[in-house]
Amino acid sequence: MSDPTEATGPTEATGAAESTGSTGSTEEIGTTGAAGAAGTGTGDGASGRRVRVVLVDDHRMFRTGVQAEIGRTEETGVEVVGEAADVDQAVTVITATRPEVVLLDVHLPGGGGVEVLRRCAGLTGDAEQPVRFLALSVSDAAEDVIGVIRGGARGYVTKTITGTDLVDSIFRVQEGDAVFSPRLAGFVLDAFASTDAPPVDEDLDRLTQREREVLRLIARGYAYKEIARQLYISVKTVESHVSAVLRKLQLSNRHELTRWATARRLV
Repeated sequence: MSDPTEATGPTEATGAAESTGSTGSTEEIGTTGAAGAAGTGTGDGASGRRVRVVLVDDHRMFRTGVQAEIGRTEETGVEVVGEAADVDQAVTVITATRPEVVLLDVHLPGGGGVEVLRRCAGLTGDAEQPVRFLALSVSDAAEDVIGVIRGGARGYVTKTITGTDLVDSIFRVQEGDAVFSPRLAGFVLDAFASTDAPPVDEDLDRLTQREREVLRLIARGYAYKEIARQLYISVKTVESHVSAVLRKLQLSNRHELTRWATARRLV
């Protein structure tokens, strides 16, 4: 098979464009072919099992690493058919390619993984060709896990997972199973077993959805210009949101804000 390429022509499903700089140049985030490089795999490809997957994560290097790890279709059985870096791109690519499984990051520009799930609800409910979601995130915070599961994801694994286990999880989700990293399943069982609402972080609850997005990007080390490009807003608007977050949380600067977010595992 050919090496994966980004969607560039009319014969492939069209993805959305990810902004790569202030000059306006864009990188196509769309459908890709299956990789055929040699390497160690799980043997699912040899067994004849196949699954079409879309990767959704706002870090290009991470997407590239996952593609290299699981995208050797002849060995793993996984064909990566598309990528996306934010909510709008994700909805566009998922709708165009109709994969069987989407690997979905929880924290994304444009509203997060929950927003992707909300906008793709019609695809997840398709009885004949359902699109199933597996959250893949660095966060193991209970509110993140419960949020995407309530939103419709079939499972949640953290980025510490091995390539072999990730391939196995993808196939299990394709088959309709629920998959969780160790200890995360307890969050879900507790949440759905209880009739009480999950605990609310009163400080975080003061922030709007957009302010939370800005908060997470600031905590990840993004500059104001980078945040503006990620969220498709002006630098002045970013500054206004940061000022509002600092005021509401009674913090003095972005360093305190980063510590605050890290302590709550929002990064």
